[in-house]
Amino acid sequence: MSETVNIGGIEVGAGRPCYVVGEIGINHNGDLSIAKQLMDVARHAGCQAVKFQKRTPEICTPKDQRDMLRDTPWGRMTYLEYRYRVEFDEAAYAAIDAHARELGLHWFASPWDEPSVDFLEQYNPVCHKVASASLTDDGLLRKLKATGRPVILSTGMSTMEEIRHAVSLLDRDRLVICHATSTYPCKPEELNLRMIGTLGHEFGVPVGYSGHETGLQATLAAVTLGAVMVERHITLDRSMWGSDQAASVEPGGLERLVRDIRVIETALGDGVKRVYDSELPAKARLRRF
Repeated sequence: MSETVNIGGIEVGAGRPCYVVGEIGINHNGDLSIAKQLMDVARHAGCQAVKFQKRTPEICTPKDQRDMLRDTPWGRMTYLEYRYRVEFDEAAYAAIDAHARELGLHWFASPWDEPSVDFLEQYNPVCHKVASASLTDDGLLRKLKATGRPVILSTGMSTMEEIRHAVSLLDRDRLVICHATSTYPCKPEELNLRMIGTLGHEFGVPVGYSGHETGLQATLAAVTLGAVMVERHITLDRSMWGSDQAASVEPGGLERLVRDIRVIETALGDGVKRVYDSELPAKARLRRF
């Protein structure tokens, strides 16, 4: 096990700056221009990385839902057609990769199936992310371990036994675990932020937080409780169409989030009691003994 994990040249772990990830997911709605705008927003706010989701629709769409009709901005279509509509192809990901390099921004994705791992590997990503829904996919976890890249494991909708099993299939020296609750948006009483400490104590690896709540307070509290990375869904406008938009952070909120994370990191200090030079005038003026 390692106290830190190197992700694209950045050490992620205790005592290091919090690794902040803007989760674009599918908030781009299949539009490369929106994806690039969201990358720009993340870079401007001070995020180190953005994340996407990659699926092979015919594998990841349940058979009993494929032909269900869905109202979308592009008209009424089957759920399978919709899943194809919001997936990016090789050309789009090549453009994303190039744009990330221009911005000096990390990018990676959550592959939801094994062919998607092979697809993403051609872009030499800094790491891979396991979505909470995929935590019990043993084949996918083994495939990700075999890449030799760092893995970020989200733990929403999972029991401790399921998490222990998933961790047993991965390399702890290249593992970051993310506490999460998979409700969109999530109520404060179900965030259970103290799980950050629980996961760190049990597994001895860096622990982060993937938040799906509205507002910024809980994410900031997660950093105070020891989260070494945070991930929040980002959007250009929360009123945009899409299931994740309501639990996402708009550009102004993302800027405030990153700013306040850095203030908190500075304020936390090192836990060693000292008398600061700035206190000496007050000490001389106010102390009698």
